[in-house]
Amino acid sequence: MTDFMTEYDLYCTQHGVPERIDLMLCDINAVLRGKWLPSSEVSKLLDNQVRIPLSTYAPNIFGFEIPETGLGMIQGDPDGILKPILGTLKPVPWAKGNVAQLMVEMHEMNGEISELSPRLILQRIVDKFKNKGLNPVVACELEFYIINKRKNVSDPPTPPERTPDAQNYDLEVLSRSEEMLRAIQKASKVLGLPIDSIIAEFGPGQFEINFHHTGDVLSAADTAVIFRRLVRGVADEHGMEATFIAKPYADHPGNGMHLHTSVLDNEGVNIFECSNEEIAPALRHAVAGALHTMEDFQAIFAPHMNSYRRFFPGGFAPCAPDWGLDNRNAGIRLPVTKGPASRLEHRISGADINPYLAFAAILAGILHGIETQEEPPLPLEDSNSSPAIPLTTNWKQSVDNFENSEFAKALLGENYCNIYTVLRRNEISQITTEIPPIEYKTYLSRL
Repeated sequence: MTDFMTEYDLYCTQHGVPERIDLMLCDINAVLRGKWLPSSEVSKLLDNQVRIPLSTYAPNIFGFEIPETGLGMIQGDPDGILKPILGTLKPVPWAKGNVAQLMVEMHEMNGEISELSPRLILQRIVDKFKNKGLNPVVACELEFYIINKRKNVSDPPTPPERTPDAQNYDLEVLSRSEEMLRAIQKASKVLGLPIDSIIAEFGPGQFEINFHHTGDVLSAADTAVIFRRLVRGVADEHGMEATFIAKPYADHPGNGMHLHTSVLDNEGVNIFECSNEEIAPALRHAVAGALHTMEDFQAIFAPHMNSYRRFFPGGFAPCAPDWGLDNRNAGIRLPVTKGPASRLEHRISGADINPYLAFAAILAGILHGIETQEEPPLPLEDSNSSPAIPLTTNWKQSVDNFENSEFAKALLGENYCNIYTVLRRNEISQITTEIPPIEYKTYLSRL
């Protein structure tokens, strides 16, 4: 923990003493929860005095505890201890005043990281790779929409003025949004986020950020979580809103999260690399494993009701466990199969995922394929290939598949799987029993 104080002292030298530190804990839904800690109280982080209930890891999407999880007041709602994640103390450029932010992990009273930590789940799958002499390298892509500020939370989104229905890499769109996009770039630089290119995606007001590849998988997931907060903060500063929900508009493309992955051996050689015309065996096996486990993990790749609006033909998103060579219709795309940049791109997830759980599920599928040396079906480009059975568009069915999955239990543990299932079913019951306005519009005056 003394390493954190070194980090804190360096922060103060570079940025001045902050008024407060936003302590950020990523919950099961990737909602950031935590506390504002006055800088005068920073020593409490060293003395195990900063605590919140362990159940904070696992409320439902509305923020309520669900007794069926076995967490919360049903067991007295015991505290966990918030401890810093080193390297994450950064300024908050869009905040008023000198404000710092710090990602934290919850520890049990025995000093161990809580089993409820999604970050711990990702760490464990990375450790499984390392135990086999392998090191995953990832690069994330995130899509989001900028929308006009709404008066009420129930209001539908509307795109910014002068926004074409089909932006499609339109440089003029980037120019008109330059002030906000430059603010996002500047804030990302201040926070040390490794952003690469920015493009105007297809939908009105939609953008995509690409991040540089890294062998630090946990840092890549941290980046995705922090970036979503950053974009929403910068958008608000500019009088707009930003959203990463999977499908904000019924008639425009949804927001995806694509993860590019390669795997290095202990000598730093990419095992997916191949110099001849064939696809490397390890890459084929990785594709097969990712496809094999895609249905089991769909409830992680598509956690919410809105997520399933992406899984329809013609919706600019893949909707089946299939693969292809540089084919954006495929669930798994191989953009490069020759040379050191050889990799696969997992394209199923929406941008509304928990990055730790989604990265873990993708890597678990890849490792399964490498271990079993499973062979994939024929790619989409092959004239002899057969169409894959599409992933379900039924939220409940996806959760049922997850609950019964041995892959999910192996990755997450039975207790975490149970908690995740309970929370999703609670969300299903609450959202699907509410009558939407279109039913009143369609039926009330006619029937």
